[in-house]
Amino acid sequence: MHHDYYLFPFKSKWSVRIAVIWMAMLSLAFQDIPAANAAQESKLDNIEAAIPEYRRALPTTEVIIDVGHGGIDGGAHHKELLEKNINLAVGKKLYLLLRSYGIRAALNRDGDYALSDDNRWLRSRSRHQRDLSQRSQLPGEIQSELMVSLHVNWTKNTSRSGPLVLHQPQGESALLAYCIQDALNRQQHSSRTPVLGKPFYLLNKVEQPAVIVEMGFISHEGDRKMLTDPRRQLQIADAIASGVRNYILLR
Repeated sequence: MHHDYYLFPFKSKWSVRIAVIWMAMLSLAFQDIPAANAAQESKLDNIEAAIPEYRRALPTTEVIIDVGHGGIDGGAHHKELLEKNINLAVGKKLYLLLRSYGIRAALNRDGDYALSDDNRWLRSRSRHQRDLSQRSQLPGEIQSELMVSLHVNWTKNTSRSGPLVLHQPQGESALLAYCIQDALNRQQHSSRTPVLGKPFYLLNKVEQPAVIVEMGFISHEGDRKMLTDPRRQLQIADAIASGVRNYILLR
């Protein structure tokens, strides 16, 4: 493996009802939390130093940032633009921002390589299945508490745009999804609602609260410009980090 990890105990799950009640209060509870404008104006290689005012005492939490695709698996694409590169660029920024909040985080890949090459849990001829196994088993091995999986959407309908967060049926996952979706909606001026990601392997296999974050549509011209602009990538990462932080404070 390519990273150092910290071990923490797993937390008990909330009910869906509690999560829904909390979400009804979410917009009021966080109206006064400022956006990290200082971070957005800072040099990209000095994020942590740019926002010391956001370092707050938070419950100990370990977040795995699942950087979608990698290596031979490029993910969605538009001409020569590949999803895997967007996911990695945003993932690295998200890692630094979470650390700046005092939230312990780990990237499951920090370069352009396939996670299937590191697989230790599934013997299969299918590279795709080995990749999924690696992503889903890792949170349990290092006893992380949350997983945020970064992806980019695609559709034949080039008018569709905006972020979308998919979640597990459990209440904690739904709460995490609503927190991140709310922050991304504000960042991208959208009004999407998180959806249950029932058919997704990762959400079905990971026991800890996990979400898949579709950060925008690579098939939409406006979203594509946003997803490939380093400063706007930082805004996306900042919104996701804010959503994770709000979830930690609420739970």
